[in-house]
Amino acid sequence: ERQRPRSSLLSSFVKTEGMQVHHRDDAFGMADGFTQQQEDPQSTQLSFEERFALLVDRQWTWRQNRALERRLRDGRLQGPACIEDIDFRAARGLDKQVVRPLIQDSDWVRRHQHIFLIGPTGIGKTFLARAFGQKACRDGFTAYFATAAQLFRELELGRADGRYAERLRALAQVDVLIVDDWAMAPMAEAERRAFLEICDERYLT
Repeated sequence: ERQRPRSSLLSSFVKTEGMQVHHRDDAFGMADGFTQQQEDPQSTQLSFEERFALLVDRQWTWRQNRALERRLRDGRLQGPACIEDIDFRAARGLDKQVVRPLIQDSDWVRRHQHIFLIGPTGIGKTFLARAFGQKACRDGFTAYFATAAQLFRELELGRADGRYAERLRALAQVDVLIVDDWAMAPMAEAERRAFLEICDERYLT
């Protein structure tokens, strides 16, 4: 079983003739592909094995897309930010030689490495953080995006409703934890303790 890596990223500042296809939730891709084959006259020129292989491929792609959508939704990473849209021409000090190896296959996550995005307000740190997270999800990892204020507020709510340990475990198990607007203001003692607990849980899990 693959050991789950722990990384973080901190940002400061059908129906056809003669038969009916039943669409089950776990086989929708294959059923949809079969319907399209029935509607495409050219598919009759293919052998059974070729048509079946296309259906299997369609089902695999559908399942992969569903899994990616779920990872992006659970990680709060739905949106336009993606690595393909990173503009290296902008004057913000991005080094292609540093960034491109990181985004190639998200190997930094597998290596348990961390990324810090530091710079003045308005240069696109949040976009870059979300783009790194989105790419990690595309590469099969899980991620979770939150501002520092949201993160501590969620943990405080967990203390109030008795689910603090549960929330802490969830943060420990995600592959990439993205904390935006980190250290924008001095941290309170409770926030420092909470973040130390997060780090300890992610190190030990």
